[in-house]
Amino acid sequence: MIAAISLLAYAGLLLTAGAAMLARARWAERAPRLAIAAWLALNGSAAGSVALGGVALVVPTARVSCHLAHLLATCVLTVRARYAHPGGAALTVAGALLALAVAGRVMWCTARALAHARRAGLRHCRRLRVVGRADPRLGAVIVDYGEPAAYCLPGARRPIVLTTAVIEALDEAQLAAVLAHERAHQQGRHHLLVLIAGALAAAFPHVAAFRHGQEQITRLVELHADDVAARALPRLTVAEALLALSAPVASGPVPGTRVPGTRGVAAPLVLGAGGSATETRIRRLLGAPAPLGRARAIAVMAALAVLTAFPFLVLTGPALTLIGAHYCPPTEAVILG
Repeated sequence: MIAAISLLAYAGLLLTAGAAMLARARWAERAPRLAIAAWLALNGSAAGSVALGGVALVVPTARVSCHLAHLLATCVLTVRARYAHPGGAALTVAGALLALAVAGRVMWCTARALAHARRAGLRHCRRLRVVGRADPRLGAVIVDYGEPAAYCLPGARRPIVLTTAVIEALDEAQLAAVLAHERAHQQGRHHLLVLIAGALAAAFPHVAAFRHGQEQITRLVELHADDVAARALPRLTVAEALLALSAPVASGPVPGTRVPGTRGVAAPLVLGAGGSATETRIRRLLGAPAPLGRARAIAVMAALAVLTAFPFLVLTGPALTLIGAHYCPPTEAVILG
């Protein structure tokens, strides 16, 4: 019972105080990739803690195999006693339903989002083959359109799309910065990270921390792509390219964006070099924030490891404390009892 209460309390703490602290973390903009991992770990651990809390309520009435009992060097009765609760069968059924509901909801929403993204991506690629033309020199698909826009589709082999207006508006170095930004999205699997965060938010739409996590991850993948581009080219060049792409058409990673030249066909999750927060990103590029120090980065990674492992330690803790114990009744006594 203590394990179940601890897990549910831990989930509540993560979704309230934990999410608020992470949202205010000043180091996030200095290490956006690490901040992305932190949001995924926080929200994933919260959802996992609720599911494992339900599992903890089921353990006292579950039949544990003799092999597991031998592994723990104790008996089934002792293991079950460590997880005992006064709720009886009703609380056990409630725990099982809670675990199945949370796990099933997350898996269903994730699978649905992945399937939708794949179908939309295939449809969009087919449309691009009609309205666009490949440019081997740039490694992109060019679409005739009067507004500057640049975006990439999910997958390392999916195309980067540029409009003719953006090619005319940017010089060679700025265009290289835009392409570096889009390739960073693809190589970093940013579409998948945003999709996972979006699936969790869709699974539990009334949980503010999940919605905020999706918003933050969507913002942070753009910052990370900016940093990758700034490592290959001067930060001023990247900032100038973003400024040229700040027109409303060049929207950021918004599902269902209407793409120039596709005659109303909705694109899948698209990540573009422009976006609604372009002004903030330009100031950040020009300010050149110092990267996170090695010691602090290691400390954050250690905290993330603890954050992720804690629910499993709480669930298995009562059983793990019995390793090496030799005070079980003889097998014959257990059978006769």
